[in-house]
This record gives sequence, structure tokens and C-alpha cells, in this order.
Amino acid sequence: MSQQSDVTSVESLDLDRYCGLWYEIGRLPLRWEDANAADITANYTLEDDGSVRVDNRCLDKGAASQAIGRAMPVNGKPGQLEVSFLPEFLRWIPFTKGDYWVLKIDEAYTVALVGTPDRKNLWLLAREPRIDPATEAAYLAEAARQGFDLERWITPVQSGRRVTDELLRG
Repeated sequence: MSQQSDVTSVESLDLDRYCGLWYEIGRLPLRWEDANAADITANYTLEDDGSVRVDNRCLDKGAASQAIGRAMPVNGKPGQLEVSFLPEFLRWIPFTKGDYWVLKIDEAYTVALVGTPDRKNLWLLAREPRIDPATEAAYLAEAARQGFDLERWITPVQSGRRVTDELLRG
């Protein structure tokens, strides 16, 4: 039996270029997100303090849902961030942040593979609601090469409908 190598993040990441709207093309199952959630997006905004505001939105059982968090780059590791969705006053507590590692990204910053070093979480994100099947296959091949188990891979519905502030207000 061969020993599995460590998960590796990209060596450089331009947060300015990374910020903006991303659509979830696929993911491994998450405890906090229904497997049938649809129209999932993540919008990243670079803040003055160097942190990244995370605004995740989806339709969960037809209802608009939102989770706001903050990600901080890990010093000396450009492709690695730590993210927390706890209220701001609780984010100082140890062990309340999750890893967010960019594992692969194209030069144009239009497709990104994001995961965690424990291989429990993995997302394929794109600037458009759909991507070319060959591109998706290449990114999933990289995930498999890094030891991610893709047997339970979920491909959410992306109808092109955006979860707007108006939808969130009900």
C-alpha cells in the first residue's frame, strides 16, 4: 500500500483577481448544506485589512439562504486561507476556522479547485454557471491525483437564477 502525499495548494494567488462571483459546479457532501441545494454561489470581496468577505448563497428546498464569513490568508502560503462563519465577536476562539486551500486555478481565474488538507471538503468553482466537460474532468483528475475520494461528488443544479438580496428578504 502506497503512502498518500500531502494536499498541495497553488504557489501563488492574486486575491484581487480571485475575488468576485463564483458558481459552484460541484462539491463533496457538506454537513451544513443540503445535497439538493441549487444555484449556489460564493462572492468574495477583499477588505481593507487584507481579509476576504465571503458571501455564500443558494436555494435550499426552494428558500433563499445566505452564510456570511471572513477568510484570512495564511502567512507565507498564498494559496491557503482560513475561513470562519461564526459571528465576528466569536472568531477569536481557537479551532473555529476552517481551511480553504486553492488547489488549482487557471491563468484567467475562471475555474478553481478548492479543498481542505484533510480531504473532507472539495469544491469546483467557476465564473459561469456551467463549464466545459473536458475542463471539469481535468480539475477532477487533479483532485483525484491529490487523493480526494470523488465517489460521492455532487453536481448541484445551476439554473442561472441568482439568489439576490431581494430574494433573501423574502
